[in-house]
Amino acid sequence: MRGSAFCVVGFLAAGVVVAAAAGVVGTPPPNQQLAITVYNNNLALVQDARRLEVPAGRTRLEFKDVSASIRPETVALSGKGLTVVEQNFDYDLLTPAKMMEKAVGHQIQIIRTNPATGAQTPETATVLSVNDGVVLKVGNRIEVLRDDGIPTRVVFSSIPENLRAEPTLSVTVDAAGGGARDVTLSYLTTGLGWKADYVALFDEKQGTVGVNGWITLTNNSGTSFRDAKTQLIAGDINLANSSYDYYQRQQSAVRSGGTGTSSQTAIADYDIFTLPERVTIAQNQTKQVAFLDLHAKADKAYEYRAQGFDSSDQPLHAEVVLKFNNTNRPLPTGIVRVYMRDTDGDPKFVGEDAIDQTPAGSDLGIKIGEAFDVTVQPTVVTNDRIDRWQTRYAMAYRVHNALSHPVTVDIRQGGIWRNGKVEVESIPSKRVDAHTLAWSVPVPANGETVLTFTVDTGY
Repeated sequence: MRGSAFCVVGFLAAGVVVAAAAGVVGTPPPNQQLAITVYNNNLALVQDARRLEVPAGRTRLEFKDVSASIRPETVALSGKGLTVVEQNFDYDLLTPAKMMEKAVGHQIQIIRTNPATGAQTPETATVLSVNDGVVLKVGNRIEVLRDDGIPTRVVFSSIPENLRAEPTLSVTVDAAGGGARDVTLSYLTTGLGWKADYVALFDEKQGTVGVNGWITLTNNSGTSFRDAKTQLIAGDINLANSSYDYYQRQQSAVRSGGTGTSSQTAIADYDIFTLPERVTIAQNQTKQVAFLDLHAKADKAYEYRAQGFDSSDQPLHAEVVLKFNNTNRPLPTGIVRVYMRDTDGDPKFVGEDAIDQTPAGSDLGIKIGEAFDVTVQPTVVTNDRIDRWQTRYAMAYRVHNALSHPVTVDIRQGGIWRNGKVEVESIPSKRVDAHTLAWSVPVPANGETVLTFTVDTGY
């Protein structure tokens, strides 16, 4: 239908329209209070509270600013003295093509304009088909509406009942009495997401680190959310086969635990982060909001991790790791980007690492690179099979330091089973977890230290 213009006559109101059997009775001010809870897996819970004038009896409430990605089966409307009778989500959007589709079998008016004189010629036509083009019956002839160089307008007398300028949720309720009342519309929607990013400024001389956390919100739901109280759920939720069952559980959980004033709480083993101010998230927008300002003692460490027992013909570089404690703040999964100041005092990027969701009070190790002057060379000295399940390894780790100051290198040895044990060792070890042992190896400036140990791997 190129070259065609459409003149549409009708009425579409924004916000909420209250309609009774006799038609539209008013468009009250929305008085809207939005609350959004955003989960990790492209899911959000929207709670929309408004004060509406509702007449007594059966009434249709139309919410015209709900998410275009709403999951209709999760919709719940609550209000004192209201009983929900029926609810519908109309997402057949008003477009020129849709208007023409709905006009099949009905009459429209086409107005052609003479390019030379500007004279307009109106004709009444019946739309026969819109398959791969518009077929019209004009008087006793059949025409195809096409771009033939003659400006043409198509005029419709009204808008089809179920076409909407924007996605619209309509809820039919039965009100015990008329008057103003508070109602809350709740639903799940896709199209909203968030992630965390961190910027760490490490002061090696002072032994401190400052960490700023940023939440990145994305909105591809098809709708803007304005001035919304926003909470973020850190953790991977389980989605049941029935999204309605899941919604009922989450709705109850959020009502009981998500109303505190703290910026971080917990519910159902998930951490809840509340953004400090209400947020407007426009459609197709990416927004960053600060949520963390952490200052802690920190130090630079060197680590070498071995998942199994192997030898290397060449020295291997130790990892450079920034270590600090996140005190009393849990941290959601994200990327930590580390900066250090150069001799002029300007911060320079030195590396980044990903962290998993981290409980409060945890020790973090952020790998920022590999040490050029600190190397580790592992050697399997002996390898003896004790029985079908156990092996005894004698290992030597030669740790070399080419720096002008002494360092300590943490050697972490994996591959230890739950009942594995150390037979002999040159430096005392500690068990990091069920499968890992660690040694802190001091190395002098421009020197080396050889760590030796013998372990039974266990089973």
